[in-house]
Amino acid sequence: MNTDLKQKVGNAVSHYWQTRSVQRQKQQQRGRADQGLRSAVTGGAHMDGFIDLFTELIITSGLRKEFIFRKRAVELPGFFRPTKEWDLLVVKDQMLIAAIEAKSQVGPSFGNNFNNRTEEAIGSALDLWTAFRERAYLDTAPPFLGYFFMLEDCPSSNRPVSVKEPHFKVFPEFVDASYMTRYELLCRKLVLERHYTSAAFITSTSQNGLRGIYNTPAEDLSIERFAKMLTVHIKNFV
Repeated sequence: MNTDLKQKVGNAVSHYWQTRSVQRQKQQQRGRADQGLRSAVTGGAHMDGFIDLFTELIITSGLRKEFIFRKRAVELPGFFRPTKEWDLLVVKDQMLIAAIEAKSQVGPSFGNNFNNRTEEAIGSALDLWTAFRERAYLDTAPPFLGYFFMLEDCPSSNRPVSVKEPHFKVFPEFVDASYMTRYELLCRKLVLERHYTSAAFITSTSQNGLRGIYNTPAEDLSIERFAKMLTVHIKNFV
């Protein structure tokens, strides 16, 4: 990976864990801490480092900042629902150029959250592409649709998970697959089935993450690959 890009990803990882820690401390001091680890999520901003990185990649590809939207004006029309908020949008001259979703999950509980993340990722993509088909985005060429995910590397995410098969067999790749493997499969299949143009998947421990250390479980889901596909797409609209 490009050394500069790797350093910037590391900075985003460090920002993620530092922000989570600060948010939890503030809410606990106020006596209104959410249950479990939700207190570190409901404050928001923990994914800002990654959105900053994607924004910088788009700008260095030649597109002006005025065409990039985050936090505000990030709604897009849907087909099954009125609108959906994306983490980052690129819109120029009434053309939707790119939409990116950035998500994460930490332990110790992964089960229900994994199912929710899966349904959310598939549903958002289906909603966007169906709306695209119906010309909700006017004469836009197919946009870049990106999915980024960071998972906590911990015993709970690495432990094999059993499956229930009361009627039919699950696909073999899911048998005894850990949640880390399940998320890797999810990201890969989202691209394989063309729900997303590109997906990136990284993992990090809560301690090493504070120092910006992270892992890339699969090279086909690396941020480097994600960045290349994003920048190539953006340059077509400069």
